[in-house]
Amino acid sequence: MPAPLGKRLMLLADFVHPFVYREGFPQGVEGVDLVLAAGDLPGYYLEFLATKMTVPVVYVHGNHENEFVTEGDRRVPPRGVIPAHGRVIDEAGLRIAGWGGAPRYRDKGHGQYTDHQGRLGLARLAWQARRGVDVLLTHAPPTGPHAGTDYAHRGCESITRFMNRRRPRLVVHGHIHEYEGRKEEYRDAASGARVVNAYGYRLLDL
Repeated sequence: MPAPLGKRLMLLADFVHPFVYREGFPQGVEGVDLVLAAGDLPGYYLEFLATKMTVPVVYVHGNHENEFVTEGDRRVPPRGVIPAHGRVIDEAGLRIAGWGGAPRYRDKGHGQYTDHQGRLGLARLAWQARRGVDVLLTHAPPTGPHAGTDYAHRGCESITRFMNRRRPRLVVHGHIHEYEGRKEEYRDAASGARVVNAYGYRLLDL
């Protein structure tokens, strides 16, 4: 087991959690160093987090095109938060690689990618991460125990390939909802990564 880094992370995905989205937030939440949002969260919620938290809020998009906010007749990215899709960033003393969206499951739709796009995009991300990363933040899960039972929620082989190449300490994903009955986390045997489903809201010590 790797030595603890002494970081406390707030993880969110797929659901506007009533404990978070309230006037008194972040009362009751202590010592958070970084917020990681793993997709399919509305833009107003991301902006709410940015106004309430005094630490970086890093996000990737999901597959439902709801992270944008409306300004007049335009839809724009949320303000005050840090997009991580397709790049490696350094925040709160951690190196974070981000990959949003989900493997394509219908002909049209925002936030979906073909197998070819996934392979190419995550290979480029792995090149950016050649000096290593602490966290891989994705929307879709890797293949394995957290993959969904239906085609739209299947695991992504290119995410698994990235894990095996770059061996992040932590993989945070969304996309897999509570009805799937998947356990919140597991240890990936091949890469050694701790894989966590961020659905809803949780705190995690790294």
